[in-house]
Amino acid sequence: MPSQPEERPEPGLIDRPPQIVNIGLELFALELEAAGATVVHIDWSPPAGGDPELADLLSRLGA
Repeated sequence: MPSQPEERPEPGLIDRPPQIVNIGLELFALELEAAGATVVHIDWSPPAGGDPELADLLSRLGA
């Protein structure tokens, strides 16, 4: 059976710790930081608490 060539990751891809942008779930960002990752957390939640009808009404007010 022929051997398959060894797959190598992209150079530089895993040479350094991950740098992460986390949007929304702060607990996820805290867990990543505790694991040693560099994290930028963005406090975000969907408009109108995720209610599509209310979000539509709010978008019409801003138009």
